[in-house]
Amino acid sequence: MTVPGGPVAFMSYVRFDDLHDDGLLSQFRERLAAEVRAQTGREFAIFQDRNDVAWGQNWQQRIDEALDAVTLLLVIITPSLFQSPACRAEFGRFLERESALGRSDLILPVYYIGAEEIDDPELRQSDEMATVLASRQFADWRELRFEAFTSPVVRRAVAQLASRIRDASRPSPPAPAGRPARPDRSAAESPTRSAEQAGAANAITAKTEPPTHVVDAFPGRGDFTTVGAAIEAAEPGDRILVRPGLYAEALVVDKPLEILGDGPVADIEIRARGANVLRFRASIGRVANLTLRQAGGEGKWYGVEITQGRLDLEGCDISCQSLSSVAIRGGADPRLRRNKIHDARENGVFVFDGGLGTLEDNDITGNALAGVGISTGGNPTLRRNQVHDNQQTGVFVSDKGLGTLEDNDIAGNGYSGVEIKTGGNPTLRGNQIRDNTWNGVFFNHNGLGALEDNDITGNTNVGVVITGGCNPTVRGNRINRNGQEAVRVREGGRGVVEDNDLTGNAKGAWDIARGARGDVTRARNKE
Repeated sequence: MTVPGGPVAFMSYVRFDDLHDDGLLSQFRERLAAEVRAQTGREFAIFQDRNDVAWGQNWQQRIDEALDAVTLLLVIITPSLFQSPACRAEFGRFLERESALGRSDLILPVYYIGAEEIDDPELRQSDEMATVLASRQFADWRELRFEAFTSPVVRRAVAQLASRIRDASRPSPPAPAGRPARPDRSAAESPTRSAEQAGAANAITAKTEPPTHVVDAFPGRGDFTTVGAAIEAAEPGDRILVRPGLYAEALVVDKPLEILGDGPVADIEIRARGANVLRFRASIGRVANLTLRQAGGEGKWYGVEITQGRLDLEGCDISCQSLSSVAIRGGADPRLRRNKIHDARENGVFVFDGGLGTLEDNDITGNALAGVGISTGGNPTLRRNQVHDNQQTGVFVSDKGLGTLEDNDIAGNGYSGVEIKTGGNPTLRGNQIRDNTWNGVFFNHNGLGALEDNDITGNTNVGVVITGGCNPTVRGNRINRNGQEAVRVREGGRGVVEDNDLTGNAKGAWDIARGARGDVTRARNKE
């Protein structure tokens, strides 16, 4: 059965390819495993056969144990794969598991090198392994395998693939058919099932069917007509399915629950006026596939306020006509993924007072202040978000705010792409900071931080501005095609600027105030 905190996937590949691919496959495996580890929080998120067998262990026994423990099989497709008895055995074992569970989503192919067994219809027809792999949606790495892993394109692709593995390892919501019995009862009530099937079901299915409460706005069609009533009645660990409708209510989640929209997100709206739409103050929970609309009213309110614990907020449409659409504070450490966060009266997301969190693959747009605001010790991680067309700054870090920004697209904002001031000290790595109405990155009033390997291009004014009291590190960036200089340093500005490409800007590479020239370290820049 799946071991809590253990690997989520077993990587099936041929070691011969490791030895004859100039180390590229090995690099790919290690980078992908590291990214899945970072996104899932599991130390050994992907089991890699002998790499994860300790000295002196029986390697075949260890591999067999790992195959039993993980949920997913990650198959690296190369020509040698189809000549490997070990890989075929691993594949056959997972195919049987899928069949026992009535599933077809536990085998995840990654097309790494072209293989005629996949591409040739005649060969494929006579090979069950090739037939199954060809029928699955695959991640295509054939063109990317020769690219450098320092490339932002490859980094983003690795992160996206890791996200797909992370998401595939999660159980799918059950069909909305009322309130199912607890899974451990169903195993006892089905004596005709084989022990192997029951064991496989306990490994995966048992965690997918908690007691479920159905909310339907039409009386008599569900268990409840309001989400609040379902929350009050639910036990910790229960699931609430919300059917399409307009629910005019404010929600407080103070116990571990899942609240999932059952239908198109645009048709399932929870709207509050004069209150937060959702306040989360539990240890753990999940909210997905809902429209959360804060409609103003007396007082100061957020769309979603997360004050503690870990909330997974996924696939929602969130807006606010009072303060920020999402507020994270007080050490709360949520995960925001694939949400549209838009049209707030203040920030799209505001992380403050020691708030944490991971924001991935969100569309953050049209907010009156910043797309993301970070202050007073807030320290989130932002990956692969689209932060665009906000009325002021894309990302605003102030008052000793921190944060790590990786592989985001920060574009078209009404002021600077990123502004860092009053002791803000984030790390920006691998971002596209482009086409903003003022500067790419603006350090002012004692702003700190590190810019590494970003593309800072096409901004109307200056690529990077460093004002008095600021002391950032700007290393290995491409700062091109901006409307004025690549880097401007005002009186009192300091910093290290090295190994950057500063070409192609309308007014050249530099504008450094006379009094700041001795305080800026410049080395190996392309001008």
